[in-house]
Amino acid sequence: MAASESFSDIECRFVGLTSPTAPRARHGTHPCQGLYWTRRGERPRVAAIATHYNVDFSEHYLAPLFAARGIGFLGWNTRYRGAEDQFILEHALIDIGEGVRWLREKAGVEMVVLLGNSGGGSLMAAYQAEASQPTLVAGANEPTRRALENLGQGDLYISLNAHKGRPEVLTDWMDASVVDESDPTATDPSLDPFNPENGPPYSAEFVRRYRAAQRARNQRITDWAKAELKRLNAAGIPDRVFPLFRVWADLRFMDPTLDPSDRPCPGCYAGLPTIANRNPLVIGRANTIRTWLSMWSLETSKCQGTEQLARLEIPALVVQSMGDMGVFPSDARAIFDAVASADKRIEFVPGAHYFEDSAAHRDHAAALMLDWIETKL
Repeated sequence: MAASESFSDIECRFVGLTSPTAPRARHGTHPCQGLYWTRRGERPRVAAIATHYNVDFSEHYLAPLFAARGIGFLGWNTRYRGAEDQFILEHALIDIGEGVRWLREKAGVEMVVLLGNSGGGSLMAAYQAEASQPTLVAGANEPTRRALENLGQGDLYISLNAHKGRPEVLTDWMDASVVDESDPTATDPSLDPFNPENGPPYSAEFVRRYRAAQRARNQRITDWAKAELKRLNAAGIPDRVFPLFRVWADLRFMDPTLDPSDRPCPGCYAGLPTIANRNPLVIGRANTIRTWLSMWSLETSKCQGTEQLARLEIPALVVQSMGDMGVFPSDARAIFDAVASADKRIEFVPGAHYFEDSAAHRDHAAALMLDWIETKL
């Protein structure tokens, strides 16, 4: 359906559900909620479900486009929508499982498409991996263990402009020149990507040093988090919140010769990196210690894409926009290579991250995904 066509025959219904590990709030809010989009009066036998770590996907831009082609679309949110600082992977997967269960048992869907868009790519991969073979049950309490052992599997997986994984994207974007996590101004000039003496363009030697320093920064925070959690727990305190600064500094934001694509450069999702990197509005800007260890740490997080994608055996489609300023061609190829399924395909398309630059690009990508789904019916 073209962008100019009417969606008057599309309807959406609110779906609010409790979770095996989260009841309905006293004021009435369900922990799991979203919108189910269909053609008016229809009960599709195929539906997609899209979920993110913290972004509200209930009104996802693809929802009416899928519904117009007769594919249901559940824009689904876990208890962590808007609450990134509280995220724990096990409970997010359980909440996604309630959405999948609702599609099959209440909506009458026979085929479920797990749509991993943006950050949701690694999350939906982790869901499918855990649903096919539970690995997170060790040490879990009885309700959590039982829920994880009863996740319903998806039938198809789509990676759409998806980051490689939560720890990977944060580390790739980190400013490696930070020398004190408590001081946003503390900088090592020899690693400062905004120091003209370093580039852009950046030398291969600088890129190597910078990438190593980014990984080292992630590990320093992890080491501190583990020690601090142990200290707090010994005092009877379960957790604490801490801030994170300067996370708009991927060298690819400033140097278009690195991972070439059609992206505007310099640029990132938050505008000019020189300005955005000083702004506190970044991913991971606040975390509990347990959230850092569950979502962002390269050492401890199970939100890493490669590990989860290697367990996917269902048909998979990887779609990547060439104008994306935060996901790059090498990221998409790494995702494709990591998927274990023998039935997999990768496509590069024009457009920005959410196709906000062009309705035509959005419609083209949607048609590509829908055509692929129909070949699997």
